[in-house]
Amino acid sequence: MSNRTLLHIDSSILGDHSVSRAVSAAVVAKLRAADPSLTIVYRDLANAPLPHATPSSMPADHPLSGGNGDPASQQALDEFLAADIVVLGAPMYNFTVPTQLRAWIDRIVVPGKTFSYGASGAEGLAGGKRVIVALSRGGIYVDPAFVAAAEHAESYLRFILGFIGIKEPEFIIADGIQAGLREQSLESALKSAAELQAA
Repeated sequence: MSNRTLLHIDSSILGDHSVSRAVSAAVVAKLRAADPSLTIVYRDLANAPLPHATPSSMPADHPLSGGNGDPASQQALDEFLAADIVVLGAPMYNFTVPTQLRAWIDRIVVPGKTFSYGASGAEGLAGGKRVIVALSRGGIYVDPAFVAAAEHAESYLRFILGFIGIKEPEFIIADGIQAGLREQSLESALKSAAELQAA
């Protein structure tokens, strides 16, 4: 197999107690077992957070930075652009993604790099990547009305990834973590990770 790069991102603040970390690690293990030549790049956004967005903290490639951006932010963008596969560990906090993950997203949504505006509107430039999201949620999201009102993690990630050209992200979801279903939901998510298509 060709030597591809996998970017593994974790954002949970719960360390070894985190469901999303356990599932994202299982996804990476499955893909690496199928392709030992994979180069793994790991970024832990909880232990090494990027600062919230300001013009000076953005990548040098971002127009807001005036070409004098933050090297760490530029590295985060470059890692994403170079990756063939991206695995995101994404817990839901207060009905949306963690601020640490949002700060990373602010580094990769860059005009001219991952999207552009043309005569027909916005066009994603980051298509061709495989993105797998290990999403954990404390509640149970089956009621359509509740989902529409309260679910701003999966819905946000699907939209923002689609905006930059990743139209079919794959989600492995563990629901009910705080509703008495932690072990059952984790077991189901890990089973899904083990059955993930490797190619």
